[in-house]
Amino acid sequence: MNSRPDSEAAAAGGALSRAALRQGAVRCVALCAASTAATAAGLLLPALLGHTLDLLLAHAPAARWIGCCAGLVLLLALLDGCAGVLTGTADAHATAWLRRQLTAHVLALGPRATARFGAGDLVARLVGNAAQAGTAPGAVAALLAALAGPVGGVLALGLIDPWLAAVFLAGAPVLALLLRAFARDTSACVADYQRAQGRIAGALAEAVDGFRTIRAAGAEERETARILAPLPELSRAGHRMWRVQGRAAAQAVTLAPLLNLGVLAVAGLLLARHRLSVGEVLAASRYAVLATGVGTLVGQLAALARARAATGRLAEVRAESAPAHGTGRLPPGNGRLELRAVTARRGGRTVLDGVDLTVPGGTTLAVVGRSGTGKSLLAELAGRLADPDVGEVLLDGVPLRALAHAELRRAVAYAFDRPVLLGTTIEDTIAFARPPATPAAVRSAARRAHADDFVRRLPAGYATPAADAPRSGGESQRLGLARAFAHGGRLLILDDALSSLDTVTEHRITQTLLAPDPDRTRLLIAHRATTASRADRVAWLDAGRVRAIGTHRELWQEAEYRAVFGDDGDVGTEPGPEFAHDGGGTAERQART
Repeated sequence: MNSRPDSEAAAAGGALSRAALRQGAVRCVALCAASTAATAAGLLLPALLGHTLDLLLAHAPAARWIGCCAGLVLLLALLDGCAGVLTGTADAHATAWLRRQLTAHVLALGPRATARFGAGDLVARLVGNAAQAGTAPGAVAALLAALAGPVGGVLALGLIDPWLAAVFLAGAPVLALLLRAFARDTSACVADYQRAQGRIAGALAEAVDGFRTIRAAGAEERETARILAPLPELSRAGHRMWRVQGRAAAQAVTLAPLLNLGVLAVAGLLLARHRLSVGEVLAASRYAVLATGVGTLVGQLAALARARAATGRLAEVRAESAPAHGTGRLPPGNGRLELRAVTARRGGRTVLDGVDLTVPGGTTLAVVGRSGTGKSLLAELAGRLADPDVGEVLLDGVPLRALAHAELRRAVAYAFDRPVLLGTTIEDTIAFARPPATPAAVRSAARRAHADDFVRRLPAGYATPAADAPRSGGESQRLGLARAFAHGGRLLILDDALSSLDTVTEHRITQTLLAPDPDRTRLLIAHRATTASRADRVAWLDAGRVRAIGTHRELWQEAEYRAVFGDDGDVGTEPGPEFAHDGGGTAERQART
């Protein structure tokens, strides 16, 4: 039943492996050349040794041939060294390319990536699995060289005497079946092992994110047990890999000596009949060893199986389609936002259901509602951090899907309740965007967000490393707001970005934020009545639909609306510009406005 998904995953993994090989084509070609040259030199050496031995036994001059043998040994050492260096550089280049590709794809996927795979599992794939997948170029080149050895050995035996090759080929089918079974079983074991590793990494990431809750609950031992719950499965997969490899090695050790003995026995008979010389018997014995080089093949097959399994896990991430961007540009405008029949589902549940909402440009709309009504998801859709399942979102009359990526990001700025402050220094953190904000814009934005005072008190001010800057939750939110202010744009979206501020600071920032600005539209996800009261209009979300739109004062007359805030808060006063609303819920409030 799973053959089709498995085949599709294998095809995707193969395509990703080929892409990685193409990126390092020059290194891979050089590596294959060095490995092939080393194999050729290894195949030539037994013939030279045998010929030299025959000359010595015949008391003929052999100094030149001894020198050739010594030179060939030195060449082998040099080629092996070159192959080792090239393997390391090719693997490192492939790993770096895979990590760049996957990191960019994960960032393009956004929240869908963590929802699908989990943060910890993604880290395991991008770090551990990418390193294993990156060994594919070296494994392929080594496998080609390992295959060339036995093939060349059989051909050399045939050149010495066809009977020697015939004896070896009689047992070759059994050897091929052993290798095929080994490759199949190893791939399955490695895939199970890597999946168990991913589950451990995912559980560990969750625990690290919630360590304060774990410590407060005194649940360290229970969480440790939960994180390490896949260990038995990991152990079973690991032991299964060793058993598969051990069984293959034991079978090879049993078969290979029999083939060697068969070749040597025939060579001895031919020597007794004067059809072979002593040197040719010596060469035949070495070629028989090369022809039965199953141990090398087993090792290379195992390495390639690990690389393929890891590439398959990376391909699963790549298979998730990232949102495509258009090439459109925005016309002149002040950020008029429209949601047309927008439906969005998460985890099989409809969170937003047929929402129609229009926010006139240059105004402020607060979105309120109980937990789980889709406020944050609406904020994500408004700036295209996510796409709706049905419907369309437009900015100044242009669908967000049609906009070029850079154009969209220049037009929309975000501030979040728990901002992740990226950047080397505090100045980098506030300027974080493409292109980054200028130093003057950074300081102006910090003043608007009331962050300038505490930043200047830091040891190095704006040059203080972000990791070394102690800050409270409210100070982090102010830095996040400053970053949004510095970014500019015609649409500013605040997803509960004032929740950690004290009342005085919130009041000051709200005054700045909601000052008349005809060139910018503001969408606020509000959990406080005071924030909602200062907006021009309020959209009341209920059960995934817009139940009503009006001023906070007008909606406050509704008991169910007051219950959203726990029946407290400032009712607010001034009405703002008119909002349009259709199809998202009842229209009684709209009629009154």
